[in-house]
Amino acid sequence: MANNSVSAKKIKLNSLEISNHLPLALIAGPCIMESKKHLWDVARFLKILASQLNVPLIFKCSYDKANRSSQSSYRGLGLEKGLHLLAEIKDHFSLPILTDVHLPEQAQKAAQVADILQIPAFLCRQTDLIQACAQTGKIVNVKKGQFISPWEMENIIEKIESFGNHKILLTERGTSFGYNNLVVDMRGLEIMKRSGYPVVFDATHSVQLPGGNKKSSGGQREFVEPLARAATAIGVAAIFMEVHPNPDEALSDGPNSVQLSQLKKCLKAILAIDQLIKK
Repeated sequence: MANNSVSAKKIKLNSLEISNHLPLALIAGPCIMESKKHLWDVARFLKILASQLNVPLIFKCSYDKANRSSQSSYRGLGLEKGLHLLAEIKDHFSLPILTDVHLPEQAQKAAQVADILQIPAFLCRQTDLIQACAQTGKIVNVKKGQFISPWEMENIIEKIESFGNHKILLTERGTSFGYNNLVVDMRGLEIMKRSGYPVVFDATHSVQLPGGNKKSSGGQREFVEPLARAATAIGVAAIFMEVHPNPDEALSDGPNSVQLSQLKKCLKAILAIDQLIKK
């Protein structure tokens, strides 16, 4: 990724175009499905807010979270029910859908509903999973593993391209920094942008404290907005956020999720920076 002259690629999603030089898109939603009402309440809130702020919205949510700190951790509603609910959200609110895939055999089923298939960070080097997602023809969002460098993402890009897919998003979500801690090296955003592909900043998982609560992960949500502002100032294609009506009661990733009531203020600051640097 050493070539600074690579032109920025545009990824088309219906009427939405995602690129590092275009206005910021928002990828947001709850970490995991807790109930149909919970899912619909969050989607409705985000749809209204995105319209008010004139920001393109991609709705994200997981039907299952295979990577849990503990056997007792909540995992979600499962593949069949989860995809059914996401299909309802997609149709009712006219929103593009992002969801993560943990097993190669899930890719085709998820692709029947989702517009973007996400490769989880811990699985970003799993070739069989990458192949299965790439061959659906859907946009593939790769979370950069906490254990790899930004320039190693070039190998993952080459894998996806080798399977005939050039619709790729690259997401930064922090790098392991000792035990139970992550740090964001902002240079990584610029390095990944040199690939030409749109770069996403995951502002909520970047403040996660993996396994920090022993049987669950902790988090420092007070740092979501400062890090999101910094990433936006570098010039990224999208900001990724997990949100919840009451994060302290969330069944997954509550400590690093943004409370819905605080989201508008946070987004207004981020969007102002984006508009300034992309004039």
